[in-house]
Amino acid sequence: MVLFVEYPKCTTCKKAKKWLEENGVEFTDRHIAEENPTKEELTAWYQKSGLPLKRFFNTSGLKYKELNLKDKLPSMSEEEQLELLSTDGMLVKRPVLVGEDFVTTGFKEDTWKELLGK
Repeated sequence: MVLFVEYPKCTTCKKAKKWLEENGVEFTDRHIAEENPTKEELTAWYQKSGLPLKRFFNTSGLKYKELNLKDKLPSMSEEEQLELLSTDGMLVKRPVLVGEDFVTTGFKEDTWKELLGK
């Protein structure tokens, strides 16, 4: 069972959800705007993922651009970045797929196949 954190209107999330269903992957669905990940969750996911923290930011989102984060993030500490991510689900790259021993952001079919053994 994996946790699928999505924004239902997002086309990439719709594609990813369809892929999970077609491949018989059991998952718990979570709406990122209604139930924003906490700082503790984000910290744990970031550490488990092995990804750069920037990969957790929705760099193409309106909120990211509005806050001018492209220029601000490099001078922020990891702590500050995680705190910021926890304030608004729309800042978080989606979908987020959380398994027992992995976390990944975005939808790359090859990566998901590998992580889920499909």
